[in-house]
Amino acid sequence: MSKQVQQLDRVVIRFAGDSGDGMQLTGDRFTSETAQLGNDISTLPNFPAEIRAPAGTLPGVSSFQVHFADYDILTPGDAPNVLVAMNPAALKANLADLPRGADIIVNTDEFTKRNLAKVGYQASPLDDGSLDGYALHPVALTSMTVRALAEHDVSKKDAERAKNMFALGLLSWMYSRPYASTIRFLERKFAARPELVAANTAAFKAGWNFGETTEDFGVRYEVKPAKMNPGTYRNITGNAALSLGLVAAGVRSGLPVFLGAYPITPASDILHELSKHKRFGVTTMQAEDEIAAIGAALGASYGGALGVTTTSGPGVALKGETISLAVALELPLVIVDVQRAGPSTGMPTKTEQADLNMALYGRHGEAPIAVIAPRSPSDCFFAALEAARIALTHRTPVILLSDNYVANGSEPWLLPDVDSLPDLRVEFATEPNGEDGKTFLPYLRDPATLARPWAIPGTPGLEHRIGGLEKADKTGDISYDPANHDFMVRTRAARIEAIKVPDVEVEDPDSDARVLVLGWGSTYGPIGAACRALRQRGLPVAQAHLRHLAPLPANLGEVLGRYERVVIPEMNLGQLAHVIRARYLVDAIPYNQVRGLPFTSTELESMLEEVVKNA
Repeated sequence: MSKQVQQLDRVVIRFAGDSGDGMQLTGDRFTSETAQLGNDISTLPNFPAEIRAPAGTLPGVSSFQVHFADYDILTPGDAPNVLVAMNPAALKANLADLPRGADIIVNTDEFTKRNLAKVGYQASPLDDGSLDGYALHPVALTSMTVRALAEHDVSKKDAERAKNMFALGLLSWMYSRPYASTIRFLERKFAARPELVAANTAAFKAGWNFGETTEDFGVRYEVKPAKMNPGTYRNITGNAALSLGLVAAGVRSGLPVFLGAYPITPASDILHELSKHKRFGVTTMQAEDEIAAIGAALGASYGGALGVTTTSGPGVALKGETISLAVALELPLVIVDVQRAGPSTGMPTKTEQADLNMALYGRHGEAPIAVIAPRSPSDCFFAALEAARIALTHRTPVILLSDNYVANGSEPWLLPDVDSLPDLRVEFATEPNGEDGKTFLPYLRDPATLARPWAIPGTPGLEHRIGGLEKADKTGDISYDPANHDFMVRTRAARIEAIKVPDVEVEDPDSDARVLVLGWGSTYGPIGAACRALRQRGLPVAQAHLRHLAPLPANLGEVLGRYERVVIPEMNLGQLAHVIRARYLVDAIPYNQVRGLPFTSTELESMLEEVVKNA
């Protein structure tokens, strides 16, 4: 008998288990299947920093949350409708996030006395009535997978490891996902071991067939495709989008791209991705440390390439002196900081926005640079292009502040028309520019941008002095003159202020809001979802989001002055709020949390409701 099919407009699923249970792979494959159907999607991977965290313990739980819908969504979802828990630790670590009535699929094979004791369960929650408020589905995932693979030429250990494919097959059946791409993925992933291709494929199909035949799941669900602008889409993570943005910047500028990087979580994927694109003139170098990485990148810029270095917060601290050198040399350089929770080593796989102060001020001397931040995974592509534009046009280092949330999260990305991308071509100095026609003045400036000429080493007649000592105006000679130093410091600051950035746009549909919510970076999604929910309830609220953090948009002061209250949610202790208060004398209201997790739209909605009602 065919089962009932129920239509839903949105679903949030969380896969959770040990860090060795393949939950990231399972979630990624489910996301890929969902993207093929045309749903709007947003994901939140969450995993331990350890390569193999202690099995069966709360610190070792790895999870992947995917939110998909038939309409435009902005976040990975606040609360899962479905939890797949591969062991007691996964259940206990995630149960508090589930609303009553949510579906819980548990791997009963792992609910042994030993595993229960590891996480403090005195009795099995599957039997003591504590889960009565949920739709509990006990499934012997491990043993059923092993039985399904009994005829396959794989070890018991490999058979047990395939339980994540059984779970993926079951969920793919429940939500009417296609699975041809997953079969092709398995064929590629295990191409060198055909027996594993066959075993994982069989486990996946066994999970699908279990959903089709068991009486425990009487309903399957469908979520229709979302209405999106026509075009070609792909599912993309923030790190992948940022990498492709750097590749595009190289193509649109006509310059080779050089990446000097030292592996660090969560930025390493950019190095991995860029290393695949040598055919586009990209050169990658894994350096022995962070200082060598940025030194090589700055050297590449000196030689006429688009120099890039990628890192996270601890690496930016080490790179500070060389960033200051790039300020003094006035050369283009893109520094990507994929922020993570600190201080020090902190929580490498958790997210935070706490590097803003370091990006703005974290150098010795007066060394201002440009700072921009993408707002979503797909926006990382365009932010990378913008960082390259500023760096190349204004001959300055640019810090691009991504974070772990956007770097590892994913969403649909509409592939842009290449011809619509900005023209980033630059003109190198080719001949002397002095009044006598014979002298080259390396610090003679463009009157519009205040940028100095970019002369490739070895160009006849353009020999000039470089280094970190203060430069004399125009000639670039070493200078200790007090008046010259004052002039050069002010000129370098004016060069950053001269950068033309778009005005900040305000979303205030009825133009009657008295409260403005100002954000930057990855808070865009939760803020947007909260504001959308408030407006639907008849509470007017305006939203503005900053991509450019240095220099700030020229119209920002005027925008802030329109509203009685300005609220600034940040995943730090109020760093942008301090800047806004100091520069615009606005009594901004900070709303801060540093839990290593993004805001939920529900918590922002609750907080903003109080502000709006009392405005």
